[in-house]
Amino acid sequence: MNKNTVYKTNSLYWDTTGNDFLQAIVLPFYGAFVSEEKYQLFGDVSGKKLLEIGCGNGRSLQYQGERKASELWGVDISQKQLEKAAQHLTSCGLSATLICSPMEEECGIPENYFDVVYSIYAIGWTTDLEGTFCRIASYLKKDGVFIFSWSHPIHKCVVVENNRLVFNKCYFDETWYSVSPDLAGEGELKLSDRKLSTYVNALAKAGFVIEQMIEQTDDEMMQARDDSSDFANKARMLPLTFVIKARKL
Repeated sequence: MNKNTVYKTNSLYWDTTGNDFLQAIVLPFYGAFVSEEKYQLFGDVSGKKLLEIGCGNGRSLQYQGERKASELWGVDISQKQLEKAAQHLTSCGLSATLICSPMEEECGIPENYFDVVYSIYAIGWTTDLEGTFCRIASYLKKDGVFIFSWSHPIHKCVVVENNRLVFNKCYFDETWYSVSPDLAGEGELKLSDRKLSTYVNALAKAGFVIEQMIEQTDDEMMQARDDSSDFANKARMLPLTFVIKARKL
């Protein structure tokens, strides 16, 4: 895996096709059928300094700004996404410091500065998980909180065939691969499906202690949607999303 190739491929996708095709997952949702409104991982953010890793179109920053965070910062690999974020936040009467950079790289974010760093369905794009977690730890004050969500690795291993769940991918395989999320086959992304233990061990190495992990599907949200699609049926049987709240020691 050449990380520069991954940067180029993924940033191009978000600057072009992904800018319109993929609907971003934003707070108060952490992913499919998991919400902040139920789990309250952030608590009261009023007066706190927050940094979002992979801030995309800025709507999660908007959510935090409307909850009276004192400072909003965001970093994203896509300049086009940051332009959309700036426009959106301005239209909401909010402002944020936005930085275009891969999350793995040094980019001028202050150290020992933030109360909370968070990432909604973005942390899995990193080409260097341990390095990224160490950078995030450096941005946080002592006892600062890191919250992130991503696609649950078991979700990527199982497909629905004839109303049955079937394994079609090895859980232990963390190699990078190419995928086109667009049904028309336009655009390409590069991904790696990491094991849960890979995330847990990387957090520990960076000096975090895990306070809470969520991987269950919210039954109330499922019932409200009354969804009988393969996606929803899969969610009733196994986790699609995981969320971790960790604290810097």
